[in-house]
Amino acid sequence: MTRPGFIFSHRLRVRYAEIDGQKVVFNSRYLEYADVALSEYWRWLALAELPEWRTMEFHVARATVDYKAPFRYDDTFDAYVRTARIGTSSVTSLIDLVHADTGALHTVIELVHVNVDLDTGRSAPIPAAVRARMMPTD
Repeated sequence: MTRPGFIFSHRLRVRYAEIDGQKVVFNSRYLEYADVALSEYWRWLALAELPEWRTMEFHVARATVDYKAPFRYDDTFDAYVRTARIGTSSVTSLIDLVHADTGALHTVIELVHVNVDLDTGRSAPIPAAVRARMMPTD
């Protein structure tokens, strides 16, 4: 399945340990799904091949979750991921969680990561090679 505006997706399945007393996915788990999907997206972009990537450290500066419909035990869903924006030192990623069988959009997540220089604790510019890999111009 494809989704307009996205060129990457990763399929996940709801496990029993992820549901709460109401038998729906517990709200904090959606950010875990986003983390897994973003990690797979960065792997797909082959960022680890870039020497600059090895010295970068992203910290989450903001996370926004728009819950539209809950997932339930054993649902399969696709996490569609894309880089929405790159600033001087920050990256905004969008993750849409879509039910694999129905195609219904269940959750929209926006994550803003800031590249941090660990020695100084301050934000640091995102290298051009990483920027080009995360958000190609063509």
